[in-house]
Amino acid sequence: MIDMMVRWLGFPPDASQHGLALDRMTAVVHWMMLLLFVGWGAFMIYVLFRFRAGRQPQAVYAGAKGAVAKSSEIAVIAAEVLLLVLFAFPTWATWVRIPTAEEHPLEIRVIGEQFAWNVHYPGPDGKFGKTEVHLVNSNNPVGLDKSDPAALDDITTINQLHVEMNRPVIVHLSSKDVIHSFNLPVMRVKQDAIPGLEIPIHFTPVKTSPEYPACAGQKDCWEIACAQLCGLGHFRMRGFLNVDSPEQFQAWMAQQTPAVGGSS
Repeated sequence: MIDMMVRWLGFPPDASQHGLALDRMTAVVHWMMLLLFVGWGAFMIYVLFRFRAGRQPQAVYAGAKGAVAKSSEIAVIAAEVLLLVLFAFPTWATWVRIPTAEEHPLEIRVIGEQFAWNVHYPGPDGKFGKTEVHLVNSNNPVGLDKSDPAALDDITTINQLHVEMNRPVIVHLSSKDVIHSFNLPVMRVKQDAIPGLEIPIHFTPVKTSPEYPACAGQKDCWEIACAQLCGLGHFRMRGFLNVDSPEQFQAWMAQQTPAVGGSS
């Protein structure tokens, strides 16, 4: 029944492990809001008729009393408690847990700037190279320190995020300049990127991009949007999410050129 509600609401495609639970909770909230809207609307019409001046010229300022009023209050409170206990708390408890090293997560840095998403992958050594603010320039958008051995095999891309299906992803999110908002609708992820902070978010893709008909035969069909107005060029701050099979992801990584290499 709840899954039918989800389909009726017309959510974007979901390709994440946790997305269905969020969609179900959102569907229940919206249908409860609809019930409340209809119920309060009907009650409003009733009181406008029942307590019109022609029928009750003397105003009564006491609150509503009786079994119906009390039952309505209890029903609303019970519905909210059930929503929290059955949907919100379990979903939050599952989502708040960051994947552990035993789950072999793919860790990525994403740095927002006006008006692009810089993506930083550790190389085969699995270690992020050291970064410095004063090293940031057009040829080194994340400020990699070339003197750090761990940085020599790191990979950076602009507006291109490749992840692996069925592998947990941890995105360490930050910003160079103003507040941006990293939004992956198909992964049910949205988080502000705030200057001076590195905020971890995580998700697990469960479908590769071409599995959706809308993406068949197209390249870079899932968008990374900035959901926070960040300047005059906000409209063009968009990247692309690519969910690859394990073989495709390894092949893509092997094709990338290290960001700094061994050059001085």
